[in-house]
Amino acid sequence: MRAAINTEYGPPEVVRVVDVPSPEPAGDEVLVRVRATTVNRADCAYRAARPWFMRAFTGLRRPRRTILGTEYAGEVVAVGGRVTAFGPGDRVFGYCEGRFGAHAELLAVSETSSIAKIPQGVDLDLAAAGTEGAHYARSAIRRARVQPGERVLVNGATGGIGSAAVQLLAHLGACVTAVCASGHAGLMRGLGADLVIDRFTEDFTARPERYDVVLDAVGKSTFGRCRPILLPGGRYVSTEPGPGWQNLPLSGLTPLLPGRLWGGRRVVFPFPEDGRHVVEEIGGLLASGAFVPVVDQHYGLEAIVEAYRYVETGEKVGNVVIHLEPASNTEP
Repeated sequence: MRAAINTEYGPPEVVRVVDVPSPEPAGDEVLVRVRATTVNRADCAYRAARPWFMRAFTGLRRPRRTILGTEYAGEVVAVGGRVTAFGPGDRVFGYCEGRFGAHAELLAVSETSSIAKIPQGVDLDLAAAGTEGAHYARSAIRRARVQPGERVLVNGATGGIGSAAVQLLAHLGACVTAVCASGHAGLMRGLGADLVIDRFTEDFTARPERYDVVLDAVGKSTFGRCRPILLPGGRYVSTEPGPGWQNLPLSGLTPLLPGRLWGGRRVVFPFPEDGRHVVEEIGGLLASGAFVPVVDQHYGLEAIVEAYRYVETGEKVGNVVIHLEPASNTEP
């Protein structure tokens, strides 16, 4: 099978598309023919081992996992003898950060992993782009215990996570402020944002609005900067650990402080939740139209290095999809 591999850490150019042996599904595994996948910030970070200490988990000298890719959509071609939830021909999508392997024509994953059937009528591209951003956005919203009617600011609203967060928050009934470039204001309003702040001309922490929750989807702010715009009892949640990994200890410390200190404002760290139920929930949102992943660019597998370069410009809006073959990708 064809696969994009990187046997060393480095820039996009370390990735090569080569022929590798096809995986064989174990007894509890599903073998998926991948039709569409994505390149996202997680793939870039693992490929480059940035920050450096990631090597403690990914391999000190060279990557343990040479085929990256965290999102996939395609169809089941074979199942192990103990698999009961899926069968050959099923259209499926899923999320496999940690195990990886989606940048290949074939992928074997456990039937109990973050995999689900694609709802009828949902395009493979949207299914492939629907898991990573929504997975992290869902975790952040749930951990912050956002309630209908609460005011939530999303920093980095045009990324894969941010654009998913805006939609999920709007679906929940929150009042959403999106921080992004002004050129994307129309897109953000279409996704459900009530207010859009131009990140290039305004400092959102200096404006008069106050929020129940600040969700930083790009890790560019800090609790210290955002605390003045949080209402009493407000929560700061970021999908990144923050400078010096400060969000991890602060998430344990700030809830313990007396209410009179910082007005009960606190940091919440959204340790992500995995499992088939998560992807099934995302599938329901895709099917209902409550969540439509934003797709910026499409590339073929052979052009995946160009896709990595584009993602690393920081200019992408939503998701970058990789097609593993040129055939039609919609449900017959």
